[in-house]
Amino acid sequence: MMLIMVSMLLSLTISILLMTVCSIISKKSKNNHEKMTPFECGFDPKSSSRMPFSMQFFMVAIIFLIFDVEIVIILPTIKIMQMSEINMWFMVTTTFILILLLGLYHEWKNGILEWKN
Repeated sequence: MMLIMVSMLLSLTISILLMTVCSIISKKSKNNHEKMTPFECGFDPKSSSRMPFSMQFFMVAIIFLIFDVEIVIILPTIKIMQMSEINMWFMVTTTFILILLLGLYHEWKNGILEWKN
C-alpha cells in the first residue's frame, strides 16, 4: 500500500513539475506580428487572406453528409432482416427510404440542389 502511495505522489510531483516548467518556458508575446500574418509557402500574400465562400457548395456538402449518414443507417438493415419478420422489416425500411425521398424532393423543390440561381 505504501508503494502505491509513493508512486502516486511521485507521478503527481513529476506532472506538476513538468507543467510548471512548460508554462515558464512557453511564455510568448501576445501580439507577435510574424505569427499574426497569414502564411503562404513562405511568401507574404498579395491579396486578402479571406476568400469568398460559396453557399451552394456548403449546401451540397451538407446534403452529401446527411445522405452519407443515412446510408450508414441503411446498411445494417440487411443483417436485421435475418433476425426479424420480413413484413416488419419491409415496413420499416420502406418508411425510412420514403422519408429520404421526401427530403430529397423538398430540397429539390426549394432549389437547394440547383447550382445556378
